[in-house]
Amino acid sequence: MTYTDLIVERGEGVATVRLNRPDVRNVISDDPLMSELIELCAELDADGSIKVVVLTGEGSAFSAGGNIAKMQRGEGMFAGPPEVTALGYQQGIQRLIRAVHGLRAVTIAAVNGPAIGAGFDLSLACDLRVCARSAKFGETFVALGLIPGDGGSWLLPRSVGYQRAAELSFTGRVFGADEALQLGVVLSVHDDDQLASAAHELATSIATRPSTALRASKLLLRRWTDEFADVLDAAAPIQALLHQTAEHRAAVEAFGRRT
Repeated sequence: MTYTDLIVERGEGVATVRLNRPDVRNVISDDPLMSELIELCAELDADGSIKVVVLTGEGSAFSAGGNIAKMQRGEGMFAGPPEVTALGYQQGIQRLIRAVHGLRAVTIAAVNGPAIGAGFDLSLACDLRVCARSAKFGETFVALGLIPGDGGSWLLPRSVGYQRAAELSFTGRVFGADEALQLGVVLSVHDDDQLASAAHELATSIATRPSTALRASKLLLRRWTDEFADVLDAAAPIQALLHQTAEHRAAVEAFGRRT
């Protein structure tokens, strides 16, 4: 598929996806970007060769979130009475966040600049986050008289805990890369010109691992709030099936040769 608002590169088990609307700081509440990213996620999910997806922004921002100019004018997904706007959220930006969060491949957000509002939540929908020194983050909805309507109220506490998520949500303050590292929002901070290579290095290190085991590991990790016994019960049959895979047998044989 040819994309207008995305740049997609694939190789060695890694797909790198760049939001390509730098003129509006990669807002994610507009089409065709929303529809394209949703369709791309479905395509990547069906591609067993893709083990890791790196998501980043073109230009100086990761994503400024929603299109505030269109909010002001009541256009696009913000048009119409409340029941129409609610449907716009469900079929638009919420669907986008669900698609990214639901990817079976490991996801890495390479935050190359500001990730604000829904842009911050998009990064939180990924499994891992690394950022540039110029990155800024903010759950800024309250400053606009809004709530994190695209998933941030669920995603943020799972990254930083309830109390810190509450403070960030209630103040709407913007914070930088160093604090993001301190809070555990990101794994690592890199010079701006080194971010892409650092994200690619992390992605390729993960992509050397067996695809089936990676997807199953992600599936179980996403259940970390479930009861311990329930997770163990779910893990046993998955592990039994993995023992039968060619990837597992090859890895065991390779380990035996090394020892």
